[in-house]
Amino acid sequence: MHDLNDDALMSAYAAGDASAFEALYARHQASLYRFIRRLLGPSMAAQTDEVFQDAWLRVVNARAQWDPQGASFRTWLFTLANNRVIDLWRRSGREVSIEADDDSDEPWEPQGAAWQHWPAPASAVVPSEDLAFWRRAGERLLHCLDELPLPQRSTFLLHHDDGLPLAEVAAALGVGFETAKTRLRYAMSKLRTCMGAHLAPLQPEAAQGELR
Repeated sequence: MHDLNDDALMSAYAAGDASAFEALYARHQASLYRFIRRLLGPSMAAQTDEVFQDAWLRVVNARAQWDPQGASFRTWLFTLANNRVIDLWRRSGREVSIEADDDSDEPWEPQGAAWQHWPAPASAVVPSEDLAFWRRAGERLLHCLDELPLPQRSTFLLHHDDGLPLAEVAAALGVGFETAKTRLRYAMSKLRTCMGAHLAPLQPEAAQGELR
């Protein structure tokens, strides 16, 4: 059962095989939950479980009418979750742009060369100061993601975090390819800005303090 692709599993589930749904859930639940949690951000994190459960409930309710129509099951599943998050944002009074250009200005570009002395990729033994640096950088990135407008955040997460090709990202978000490409460009530029582009290493005493 776990060797079948998503479409075959969904078809089997529509035919009454409950184990096919269990296989789909096991395959996608972790990435879907992470996507929803990061899309909602800290201010709406308490509603992550609600959106997650609602997405899977919609899968259950739509099983008899399942028709891929060119979209993968994964794309469809993330579309369900994204639409639910948009509903929650709008209900909370937040504006969610659906236009192609989410910003009026050209993306910010850092001046000069970014800091080049980043620690090397993880190896068998990671020095404590490098470990502290990457921990701090990871926390900063999550904070920066929370500051992105929702359309740009969802585009970035679907493409870079969940690995969907840009064409599938556009399909999942219900926008054109160029719109998705523009949003991704803005998102990358803003993240680069937020991360500082010149993120300095921790001072030795600061690194030691973080590791205590």
